[in-house]
Amino acid sequence: MAFDFKKEYKEFYLPPAAPAIVELPQASYLAARGTGNPNDETGAYSTAMTLLYAVAYTIKMSYKGAYKISGFFEYVVPPLEGLWWQDGTAGIDYTRKENFHWISMLRLPDFVAKKDVDWAVAEASQKKKLDCSAVEFLTYDEGVCVQCMHIGPYDNEPETICGMDSFAASEGYAIDISAARFHHEIYLSDPRKTEPAKLKTIIRHPVKIQNTGT
Repeated sequence: MAFDFKKEYKEFYLPPAAPAIVELPQASYLAARGTGNPNDETGAYSTAMTLLYAVAYTIKMSYKGAYKISGFFEYVVPPLEGLWWQDGTAGIDYTRKENFHWISMLRLPDFVAKKDVDWAVAEASQKKKLDCSAVEFLTYDEGVCVQCMHIGPYDNEPETICGMDSFAASEGYAIDISAARFHHEIYLSDPRKTEPAKLKTIIRHPVKIQNTGT
């Protein structure tokens, strides 16, 4: 049976609909960076999705070809994830989607190294007639976060985030979004096939021990 991140790491990929403090291990990802409104069907975000999945499935199916990845085992491509921020905004302003900066990501199994991603980028570019050079190998050490399952439209996330912030404060933590730690979303539903009210999105915010001033 293929390895499935959602089943093996339920605390990170299937959390309850209530905030919790979690500590994330360092992990490696395929990543593509960009700016702009993710809802623009012809924009940079849509292009990034095409490139990410082209490279991801090249790696996933590599065992059937001549290129062999050391330690390879069959696995399910994990859910799409995204790091989001806006210049001059402490959190996220959902009314200014055109100002989004984002890093879209697909988690990689630990056996995948940068050289394997470099191979897959070149292979996918050649085989699929795409320029996949924007896809990179990214290591992200997320650390301690407050995490919650959000159910409903993306634009309703602020209500869930408010509850997360309050919970973190009650546990002695302060939100620690910075130039190195980001608003993080993991998409468990396909918005093309799921009613907005039923969308499931994991939201994570980095936290730090709250300074009490004592």
